[in-house]
Amino acid sequence: MKIKTLFFGITTDLVGETQQQIDVKENTSINDFKLILKSLHPQLENINSYAIAVNEDYAANDVVLKEFDVVAIIPPVSGG
Repeated sequence: MKIKTLFFGITTDLVGETQQQIDVKENTSINDFKLILKSLHPQLENINSYAIAVNEDYAANDVVLKEFDVVAIIPPVSGG
């Protein structure tokens, strides 16, 4: 399955792109996707934590991806 993946903030700098198509198997969970993402982009290990949104909704680790989902990688944000 092809999953459109969007990168924001520091993740864009680390990955070098704002978006990618990532191929995953059927029944891939968000937790599995995080492992795939880190294998493709080991530089993401430098981020302590980041949120994952699927189709503009924050997603828990047990959410299963579907064909043509859009996944956003959202780094921690600080404000002032």
